[in-house]
Formats: sequence, C-alpha cells, structure tokens
Amino acid sequence: MTEFIPFALPDIGEEEIAEVVDSLRSGWLTTGPKTKRFEQEFADFIGSGVEAIAVNSATSGLHLALEALGIGPGDEVITTVHTFTATAEVIRYLGANPVFVDIDLATMNIDVSKIEAAITPRTKAIIPVHFGGLACDMKSILTIAQKHQLKVVEDAAHAIPTTYQGKLIGSLDSDVTVYSFYATKTIATGEGGMLVTRNPEIAKRCRTMRLHGINRDAFDRYTSTKPSWYYEVIAPGFKYNMTDVAASLGIHQLKKVRILQQQRDAIANRYNIELASLPLHLPAPAPDGDIHSWHLYVIHLADSVQVNRNRFIEQLAAKGIGCSVHYIPLHLHPYWRETYNLRSEDFPQASYAYQRIVSLPIYTKMTEADQTHIIKIIKKTLT
Repeated sequence: MTEFIPFALPDIGEEEIAEVVDSLRSGWLTTGPKTKRFEQEFADFIGSGVEAIAVNSATSGLHLALEALGIGPGDEVITTVHTFTATAEVIRYLGANPVFVDIDLATMNIDVSKIEAAITPRTKAIIPVHFGGLACDMKSILTIAQKHQLKVVEDAAHAIPTTYQGKLIGSLDSDVTVYSFYATKTIATGEGGMLVTRNPEIAKRCRTMRLHGINRDAFDRYTSTKPSWYYEVIAPGFKYNMTDVAASLGIHQLKKVRILQQQRDAIANRYNIELASLPLHLPAPAPDGDIHSWHLYVIHLADSVQVNRNRFIEQLAAKGIGCSVHYIPLHLHPYWRETYNLRSEDFPQASYAYQRIVSLPIYTKMTEADQTHIIKIIKKTLT
C-alpha cells in the first residue's frame, strides 16, 4: 500500500513516453502529424463514419460544437444541473442560456422525464452528460429532440469507452459528441479532448474555428513543398487546437482503452462486493451487455449514517485516502444561482445527492493493497 492513496493518477507507460520523445525530436510540438494520426485512429475506434477533431479540452469541444450548430444570443440549451460548470459555461460563451433539469437519483444522469417540461420556443439543443461513465437514456433523449427539432450534443467527458444499447457513445444519432482527456480521465493526454460528428458541415466549421477562423490547415501550410503561405480568416475563431505532444500520449492511451476499462471495472466490482453490506447506496451499473467506463465510483451515504459526508471524507483523508465530490451542483454556485434565480427546492434530487455523495479512488495504478486499505477504513468508519 502507498503511504497516501490519491483520488486519481494517470496511467502513463513507456510507449507514451517514447512517442512524446519522438515528437520532441521531430520538431513538431504543436498541431501536426501526431494529432492527425490520433484523430484518424479515434475516428476509426468510434466507427459509424464519424470525423474526429482534436482539441485542447472538452470545454473547447463543447464550445465549438454549439457554435457550429448556430447557438446564439437568447437561445436556450437544456442540460443537467449535476455537472461540472464547463457544460453550462460554454452556453453562456455564445450569449445563450442554460436551462437546468434535475437528475435521476439512481443513475445521477439527467432525468429524462423532466426534459420536455423545460422546452420553450427558444430551446435549440440538449446537452446530456454521461455522469461517471454511465450512459444516459439516449433513446428517450433523441426521441424528444427529434420531436421538437432540437440538436443533441453529448457531453462524454466521462464516457470513453462507454456503450449504450451495444453501441459506443459517439456512434449514436446525436449531432456531436465531445470527450475529455484531462489527466484523471479514462484516457489522458494531460489536457485535451476530442469532438466527433458525422455531419461534414459541422466538422468543417469546428476545424476552422478551432484555429482562429483560418480557412486553411496550419499543418499543411508549414509542410507543403510549394509556397503556401496565403490564408484567409473567415470568422473570429478560437485557439483550441491540440498539440502533437498531447496527441502522442493519446495515441497510446487509445490503444489501451479496453484494457484500462477492464481494470477499472474490476476495481468497481470489488467495491460493489465488499461495500454491499454497508449503509451505502452503490453506483448504478451499466445495463446488461453495455459498458460503464467507471471514470468515477460514487457512493451515497445512507440516511441512517451518523457521520456527515464532509466528516466522512475528513476521516478517510486522516487515514491516507484521497476522496472527492462530483459535483457541487450548479444551482449552489453563486454565478448560476444568482444569474438564473435557482433554488435548491427546484432540484430536489441533485440537492439531496450533493449532501450524501463521495467519489472513491478508482484508477488503474491503484494496487490491490491500496483498495484493501480503502475498503477496511470505510468499513471501520461506517460500522
């Protein structure tokens, strides 16, 4: 057992290190051949004819997606209140307004039964969030979107290689899906993300806006054997490109994504068995035949537990165990609360969950001894 068990650690091997060194020696540090390779291999992995566009964060990808879909001032986009602020802030970047919906307490995903009531004439899109790596009820969401002619952008920051009804997230009938490769995610490039879509016009717009609204690929301009310095700026774009150094990590993380998921699945299964008799609500599993990515393993302390959530986390930290909380719901943050006059009673499930949830360590470099210690301390704390 390590002296302190952190909440999360990336799993970087010699293959990633060698690829990064190769990039450093090649002279290509920013967007170049490694990024193109990562994009193509990611598109091949998802399948279904998607195009993949590498970006420097999932936040960037979500922003690009909404911009490409024409979301603008006064529009509304429905999303869950139980998410990281990035999901909602990208809506505000464009002058649009998020409309928040409560969660299903069992799955921690958006409560599909409440989406239609949130639709107004100004609603243009829905952003479902696959919380912790468990897929949302996408069939119902896509049905609602089709009925009301809404766009769907999946926030899949937690969801590689999550599946829904046997299909990888990213290969469904949504307009765009966006992934995160932040250091703690199921595959990691440090900072980074990927946007996938089957719509060539969306892909073209996102590529252009990813790098300052320039209508030519910078990589092509700098590698052409003929003079090709000329370009045109066709829109006020952004600086959202992925570097080849980051892509070098992603290439090999993607190759290992199935093995990494199986290791996380084994950790989750052991938690499920060992913690089953405690006064806890365990995270919902994926339906039979589907894959949960297990980016997070979130327990709910039962009402009968005497110690409150904050004290529980403090007690585990005192025993060398790092935990976290995912998330502080957006209606509890000053900006969202005050801007949209949000109240806890408007989101009873998310408000209740926030008081009880704890994210336990789940990462592939965690040893069996580490997990044994975590389980031992949780049992001692709760019995």
